Amino acid sequence: MYRVLITDDLSKSALALLQDTPGIEVDVRSGKHTPEQVREYLKDADGIIIRSATRLTPEVLKDQPRLKVIVRAGVGVDNIDLPAATREGIVVMNTPAGNTTSTAEQAMALLLAMARNIAPACASMKAGKWDKKSFTGTQLAGKAIAVIGLGRIGLTVARRCLAFEMKVLGYDPFLSEERARNEGIELYRDIDELVGKCDFLTVHTPMTPETQGLINATRIAKMKKGVRLINGARGGIIDEAALLAALQSGHVAAAALDVFVEEPPKDWTLAQHPQVLSTPHLGASTEEAQELVSIEATEIITGFLLRNEVRHAMNMVPVSAAEMAVIQPYLDLGRRLGLLLAQLNKGGGVRKATLNFRGEAASMKTQLIASAFASGLLANAMADDVNIVNADLLAKERGIEIKEELSNETGDFSTLVSATIVTDNGEITAAGTIFGKQFLRLVRLDQFHLDAYLDGLLLLYRHIDRPGVIGYIGTVCGQHSVNIAHMALGRERNEPGGDAIAVLNLDNEPDSTTLAEVAKNPAVTGVELVKLPKAGEPLPWLVCR
Repeated sequence: MYRVLITDDLSKSALALLQDTPGIEVDVRSGKHTPEQVREYLKDADGIIIRSATRLTPEVLKDQPRLKVIVRAGVGVDNIDLPAATREGIVVMNTPAGNTTSTAEQAMALLLAMARNIAPACASMKAGKWDKKSFTGTQLAGKAIAVIGLGRIGLTVARRCLAFEMKVLGYDPFLSEERARNEGIELYRDIDELVGKCDFLTVHTPMTPETQGLINATRIAKMKKGVRLINGARGGIIDEAALLAALQSGHVAAAALDVFVEEPPKDWTLAQHPQVLSTPHLGASTEEAQELVSIEATEIITGFLLRNEVRHAMNMVPVSAAEMAVIQPYLDLGRRLGLLLAQLNKGGGVRKATLNFRGEAASMKTQLIASAFASGLLANAMADDVNIVNADLLAKERGIEIKEELSNETGDFSTLVSATIVTDNGEITAAGTIFGKQFLRLVRLDQFHLDAYLDGLLLLYRHIDRPGVIGYIGTVCGQHSVNIAHMALGRERNEPGGDAIAVLNLDNEPDSTTLAEVAKNPAVTGVELVKLPKAGEPLPWLVCR
């Protein structure tokens, strides 16, 4: 049974949907909470759904042994410390689709109301005045609007602006030129080239270190005198001090703001400026949006907990339930190769790891498999709980570069994942494949090709290929009641006398005396015991912790 904590308001229908889902237990904590209270609640939670009221700080998220997933019912994740969640191995997801229309409509409402001076005209009427001359506006048709950020909301706004016969200029580093042409948008890759050509400008980017202050004093100075700005995305994307100065100088004719750096503002100077149309972050404040984001949040968290589905993740590669069913054996293979190489590395610092994906493996989401490999490589070397979410970050912090190479060529196997680690003591290589849909095999270890089971206890027996060596190890294991379940042999060249290796899958662990006796044979050059998960053992991140 998975427990989901709810600390902010969800719609009644969404809450009922979650409570009626088999396998899910809901812990509803209504009202205001201190960080200490939230931290305490999370100790018994597998997942949490929040809105904007709950703040998940590093202190709240630190050492939560059970928490696996955070879902923000909304677009922004400003109230979640994303690096802290990633370090703790917690997946963070949001609900970008639910409030797209409402947020875009709010931007259009701001645009229209600002252009036609609706708010001050209404206030004048409320005061009993009939003053037409003071509120002359400007029409949208024929004007150029710059849409900064052409994601889901930005594109929705752009389409509505085109319906008002506006010329839409767009900036987005990822949207293709072909898609922009099809949408009727004149695409720019340089904001500085764009800002001087627009009559209106609206921002629709996430808040990141790169987008904070994106529209600053320098860029505002490049704009036409009389430009009008809209921010319905996140406070701070348009520099508030620079905007206020431009309004006071008359360079910016007007601004419409639904968001602020501090909400509510401590300094109301900008919000109360006569040329600013301001609203209290109403972008998603419609009945429809509140309902949709709540339902979407419940669907996302149940999909993750019950079907290992990752949708709209902020710190992990998204993967559907269908994709997870296909890729799960590859994640297991990657993790086991990481565990194997970590144990074969005798004290040398790992500097680099290269993963080569061949055949069917190359068509998978290889970044996830690489993350699974990294989690295995680091599993026994760190006090932190390492999983597929935080493994890449922890590897980078330890100075380990993880590189991927892809090839559609199949070679001897229809699918193959090969991993090589570069350590202070040299290189170690291991390669694995999948037989059928679930049987994991070790098919290469350094220069040796073989066919060993990649599970349980593995005794690696390096020796000179001469008669009697294999019989000797079998005899020693028998004398010490160590049962051999499977044996695979590999040798450097296809003739006796060279270096060889035997990989034995054991049913029970040999003690130090047994290993020492195995190593006594003069033909033996090395004996190593590797411990891997048992066959079919589930991945630790895909089960309730």
